[in-house]
Amino acid sequence: MFTKILIANRGEIACRVIATCRRLGIATVAVYSDADRNARHVRLADEAIAIGPAPAAESYLRSDVILEAARRSGAQAIHPGYGFLSENAAFADACAAAGVVFIGPPASAIRAMGDKSAAKALMQQAGVPLTPGYHGDNQDPQFLREQADAIGYPVLIKASAGGGGKGMRRVDDSAAFIEALASCQREARSAFGNDHVLVEKYVLRPRHIEIQVFGDGHGNVVHLFERDCSVQRRHQKVLEEAPAPGMTAERRAAMGKAAVDAARAVGYVGAGTVEFIASPEGDFYFMEMNTRLQVEHPVTEFITGTDLVAWQLSVAAGQPLPKRQDELAICGHALEARLYAEDADKGFLPSIGTLRHLRLPLESAHVRVDTGVEQGDTITPFYDPMIAKLIVWDMDREAAVRRMQQALAACRVVGVTTNAGFLRRLVGTASFSQAKLDTALIEREQDALGAPAAGDEALWTLAAVAATVTTASAAVDARDPRSPWQAQDGWRIGASASRLLPLQQGEHQHTLRVWTQPDGWQVQRDAEPAQQVSGRFADGQLDVTLDGQRWRAGVLRDDGQVYLFTARGQQRFTVHDPVGESEQATADAGSLLAPMPGRIVATLVEPGSKVSRGTPLVVLEAMKMEHTLAAPADGTVHGYRAKAGEQVGDGAVLVDFEAV
Repeated sequence: MFTKILIANRGEIACRVIATCRRLGIATVAVYSDADRNARHVRLADEAIAIGPAPAAESYLRSDVILEAARRSGAQAIHPGYGFLSENAAFADACAAAGVVFIGPPASAIRAMGDKSAAKALMQQAGVPLTPGYHGDNQDPQFLREQADAIGYPVLIKASAGGGGKGMRRVDDSAAFIEALASCQREARSAFGNDHVLVEKYVLRPRHIEIQVFGDGHGNVVHLFERDCSVQRRHQKVLEEAPAPGMTAERRAAMGKAAVDAARAVGYVGAGTVEFIASPEGDFYFMEMNTRLQVEHPVTEFITGTDLVAWQLSVAAGQPLPKRQDELAICGHALEARLYAEDADKGFLPSIGTLRHLRLPLESAHVRVDTGVEQGDTITPFYDPMIAKLIVWDMDREAAVRRMQQALAACRVVGVTTNAGFLRRLVGTASFSQAKLDTALIEREQDALGAPAAGDEALWTLAAVAATVTTASAAVDARDPRSPWQAQDGWRIGASASRLLPLQQGEHQHTLRVWTQPDGWQVQRDAEPAQQVSGRFADGQLDVTLDGQRWRAGVLRDDGQVYLFTARGQQRFTVHDPVGESEQATADAGSLLAPMPGRIVATLVEPGSKVSRGTPLVVLEAMKMEHTLAAPADGTVHGYRAKAGEQVGDGAVLVDFEAV
């Protein structure tokens, strides 16, 4: 076994590998870019070496710099994690040439499966079922559209060198094909440096089921059963689970055999995943093979009682697989949710900033949290905005779903916007709870997944109390706590003063008035009768009774935001400052601002055009994904401040826009 390895990655997966190495007594070497100088994986590793500037192309994708770091540190092997260089055959070759073990498959297997078109041909020879489509080299747009017309719509355009949902577009008719192809190729060039695509029949109501495979250098290959990854948005996985609901023993055996046959066909060694599209009728088709560890591998670990990273290290060190196929069995049910810094109510735009407050669920035999960040760390525009993976396990799916709801409700994140609320709504949909899974589930459940309605009256009342007590406590903390002149508790001679609070949640606004009393507070919303709230606030916690109901809520004030953390999850309310916001609104009026740094890909309407709210105006590329920015209201586009190809900063004015 190795005594020291270098981890050629960052974030959650680097921390995950470090955890197993620490358990096995293996020393670890982290590498880091300028943006990750103080990152969690750097703090956890035994050693850390700087490898370059923040952009991945100048650091984490520099194989020469990473190999030099391995040489300097004396690392015997390199674990690539996922993403970056994990499926780079040239890097695997370079490791071999440098005398460093690449903890992954042979370069030949990476090459065989790295080009989706070539992989399809290889799988056809191996007898693995394929989706009908065009996988050739002719990339002429008109030719590809003719192939799509012949296949029959809907079709899926897919980057041949792609992965992670990048460079993929569903097309429903011939008229939309050319534009979708151009967008797909732009994204593929940016993400992979290769705009070659293939076109396949889009299976209606498909399920995305993948099989975890593992091979060693002694000719052994096993599968560790399946994962259902059907719940996706823009072809990116959102929720994963194992085993797949409704899977029969016969179908599991057939898919497992096909996956093992695929792995044997390329002489596979190490951890890999064979992905299939499954139709409602029970047919399944090979989609691709990911020649690395998958983001969702923890659900497989939970149901099989294995440590797949430990298996990777063992196999890379030349040892045989720890278990035979007949020694592997499924126990219970596991779910994984990806907690991202992104705003679900604004088209899932990534949210960048400092994690000023971060509390994640406590780990136990039923709950696991894989994360690459801690409170005080920053989500930057340079890398994937994942905060954590929440993984839960129980004896059956129904119990596991309940545990996932609890885990998501326990997430407390301030400083960036997260998708935690969206994930809770998603797990609570009828389709998911009843296991009616397919890749269109999110689209089908849009009504249930949209921006939540205004919180009930009790939450508004609690928010008003929270805003009052946090303002008072901040003033006391800032000065002498014993001075009566610093107290903001509403005390007056013979009466109690009230505080007027304009609050907003989403698009809903109310004005609340709060009176502080010896045993609690009195709260009036708009012109409604005042309510009595009895209880106390201490150590950031409200413990109160309202209308006969007991409430316990964590409270945090962050600038103009008040956060409530209850069993219903995290609630955010904005406390408005009419004077300051009026000045800011005047400054920002008549413009559309960039929500993050990025590159302008396209401007979509002509200057002078009258548009309605929601009309796409600008395509911005950030974090290797294209994001469409829409008109904030009905109005007129007077002009653009940036042209296609230009870089823009966070908050830059992109469009001169006049609302009507």
